[in-house]
Amino acid sequence: MSMKEKMHTGEIYLPGDAEIMKEQLACLDRLYDFNATRPTELEKREAMLKEMFAEIGEGCYIEPPFHSNWGGHHVHFGKGIYANFNLTLVDDTHIYVGDHTMFGPNVTIATAGHPILPELREQAYQFNMPVHIGRNCWLGAGVIVMPGVTIGDNTVIGAGSIVTKDIPANVVAVGNPCRVLRPIGERDREYYYKDRKIELS
Repeated sequence: MSMKEKMHTGEIYLPGDAEIMKEQLACLDRLYDFNATRPTELEKREAMLKEMFAEIGEGCYIEPPFHSNWGGHHVHFGKGIYANFNLTLVDDTHIYVGDHTMFGPNVTIATAGHPILPELREQAYQFNMPVHIGRNCWLGAGVIVMPGVTIGDNTVIGAGSIVTKDIPANVVAVGNPCRVLRPIGERDREYYYKDRKIELS
């Protein structure tokens, strides 16, 4: 099995492999071009993302600067996804995000890890585990999602949280490590922030 094939099996591999680097650098060149676009070039950005990503639905918006190990090459976005400044996708293997999910500024989604054994790290070995984020989630500013994690639909991850384990659907979860704080419930149908009532015109 080649080093490139091992990127998606969870096995340890060497990311500096020549075949990997050639393809990765081409993706990073395209990412550089995306980050150099002007704020008025919205249609150009949308077209570029469709080329850069493995999959991306309609109505997605990523605010530059956008950082990604493979420029989105292994990222699967649904539709209507919004990402604020400095989204970082360590997409050495696949990242899946459902429709209408929102990312606050400075969110990091990591698929890559390194062995604990020093001798293996010294040789630059790496392994990758996919990340799955459900539909209609909200990840607040500065959230970090670790390799192999799954987050269920409709879940809110509080700002600054570090998600090291799976989080179920329909909850608010916060902290380091991130833990479920409470379910999303009836009070959330009445109040959108502390004691502020939802009053839609």
